[in-house]
Amino acid sequence: MAWKSRTRSLQVFDTELSADTVEWCPVPQWHHILACGTYQLQKGQDGAVEESATPNRIGRLYLFRFQQQGALCPPLTELQRIDTPAILDVKWCHVPVSGQPLLGMATATGELQLHLLQDTQDGLCGLDKVSSTELGPDRLALSLDWSTGRGDSAIRVVSSDSKGCVNVLGLTETSLTALSQWKAHDFEAWIAAFSYWDTQIIYSGGDDCKLKGWDLRIGPSCPTFTSKRHSMGVCSIHSNPHREHILATGSYDEHVLLWDGRNMRRPLSESAIGGGVWRLKWHPAHDHLLLAACMHNDFHILHCQEAMEGSEGPCPILASYVLHNSLAYGADWSRVSLDSPPPASPQGSGEPSRLQPAVGGHLRIQYESPTACFDTSLEDEMGRYIPEPTPQPDPRSVAPPTPALDSPSVSCLLASCSFYDHMLHVWRWDWSPKEGGTEAGQDRTGQDQATGNTAAAAEQDQDTGNTAVAAVL
Repeated sequence: MAWKSRTRSLQVFDTELSADTVEWCPVPQWHHILACGTYQLQKGQDGAVEESATPNRIGRLYLFRFQQQGALCPPLTELQRIDTPAILDVKWCHVPVSGQPLLGMATATGELQLHLLQDTQDGLCGLDKVSSTELGPDRLALSLDWSTGRGDSAIRVVSSDSKGCVNVLGLTETSLTALSQWKAHDFEAWIAAFSYWDTQIIYSGGDDCKLKGWDLRIGPSCPTFTSKRHSMGVCSIHSNPHREHILATGSYDEHVLLWDGRNMRRPLSESAIGGGVWRLKWHPAHDHLLLAACMHNDFHILHCQEAMEGSEGPCPILASYVLHNSLAYGADWSRVSLDSPPPASPQGSGEPSRLQPAVGGHLRIQYESPTACFDTSLEDEMGRYIPEPTPQPDPRSVAPPTPALDSPSVSCLLASCSFYDHMLHVWRWDWSPKEGGTEAGQDRTGQDQATGNTAAAAEQDQDTGNTAVAAVL
């Protein structure tokens, strides 16, 4: 049986400042809530970055609600925006705190901020800042992770910083208390993460090209291992919450490595996927699916089943999302159920009266190229959406593994963000048995139309040896 892998953009949002981190809420009842963080160096009147002993870095935290409302209505609604110091990372605690979701934020001022999601008087919800903890002077907080990936009752946070330190903090009600801090890397410690199966184990990666393990029970005086398998800075680590001992790491060396935590001398698998691997996220339900944000080379979904079972080969790419026009930084899976099939491509533009305006949208997108920048307007003078075709990206020859015949179809909602074009994308991926009607080797193209601040709609159909991409911008 042939299988079809298909990605489709649902909505694009201009974050105005450079977007670098995005996270869906993992707490039940709030799965439809999305947070996005931004990072921007302040520029002078001449457009140059301000030079000072302490650069001025600003940020903004966005809160969105996702709601499926039909093919012609944008599903993403902005609920809140909060001006903050520049944001390097945001992560939701996996379990509710005081009955509510709690968002952690790592900032360029060296702070870890906590924001509690609260109901508002208008029947929606918003974030309230409840605490702020400094990691130390003259440093940036670069990453954070919660110990609650498998519901750990003793809630703790681990954070890495620009001084090469790893910081462990405990949660008391809604505030953080420092438990330990140690020098882990010679240069920036880009990433630190818990083992969700044993939260006394911590992994860290740094600009010194080293991946290290730490056991809090014996103290941080010496790492439990040091790996130099990555040839450049290690910037992403994620423990698999479904498969014990399985760990994924990514690096500026453009490789994703899968590890068995019981043997860190050599990885289970090494996959060259292009672009520095800034973030990795395991799927919240399917243990073999891994999402990678690859800086200069888009976003990819990897199939890791055979690698985890000892095949030693690289993980094949099931799907790629290629509609961003700048550095691919933030990415996350949503737990929202997408039971309905993806909408069919409309054949016409429809009557203007059927279109519903977006709230708080931004309809100008700046696209980058090596030689020039230009703006694309997505509205006409009457405020109606104008689809504008763009050249297709280069086809990717992907040969995904064939699932078992009784494997269910997979439909996933995802979010991703890119840096210099300051764009947040919400998109879906469908992986399903291929129905008859199109033979291998035939390309299919189509157009999707959207409304409001939906700025892109795209469709990719991937089969063995065949990739068809259609986009409307």
